[in-house]
Amino acid sequence: MRLNTTVALTFILLSLMFVAGGVSGFLGFDLGREALKGINQLDISPTSQKTNRKQKSSNRVPVTILEEKDILANVKAHMEGRLQERNANKNQNQSQGREKRAAVRYARVATPTRGFPMASRDRGVTLEVLSARRQGRNLRLDVNLRNEGTSAVQFLYSFLGVMDNRGRVLSATANGLPGKLPANRKTFSGTVSVPVTLLNNSENLSLQLTDYPHQKLDLQLSGIPVR
Repeated sequence: MRLNTTVALTFILLSLMFVAGGVSGFLGFDLGREALKGINQLDISPTSQKTNRKQKSSNRVPVTILEEKDILANVKAHMEGRLQERNANKNQNQSQGREKRAAVRYARVATPTRGFPMASRDRGVTLEVLSARRQGRNLRLDVNLRNEGTSAVQFLYSFLGVMDNRGRVLSATANGLPGKLPANRKTFSGTVSVPVTLLNNSENLSLQLTDYPHQKLDLQLSGIPVR
């Protein structure tokens, strides 16, 4: 009798457990369904995914990978090109500036005079050209400098300007002339040499000299014959 009671209680407990599990499952399912109302299922079809991947691949721009040495070579060439262009522009501007300044100086020269000696005087300083002759590959101008002023004058002969009658600025070299001209009325002699190769079709020269560093003197001679 005791065994039958135990078995009966066991069956009752198992039945209650099954009932409780079923009710819980039903309630969970019902709650889940209510929560998912209004949500559409995504299209996860393998066929559609493959099609989308193909469309994206067809619209993608192909990427070309450059080698490191090519990239470095391009960057170097670009930098060198810009540097050369900058230097060329700078040199051109400087050259144009020098030519303009020289043209302004020589525009103030008086009417050319012919024959030697030729002289220009400013602030007590006199520049004379005694003769012009060819010596080797150079045209040599014999010049004198004299200071009859009250103070010494300093010259930097890289500022010596020589231009021909066609307006070309020529390279010239001064020899024997003093860097500092004392105010003692003494005459100092020297030469100014111009390469003959630069005198193509030139008929006469203009000479301009100023002091350094103040550049107050304006010693100018024009019409110096070279033929």
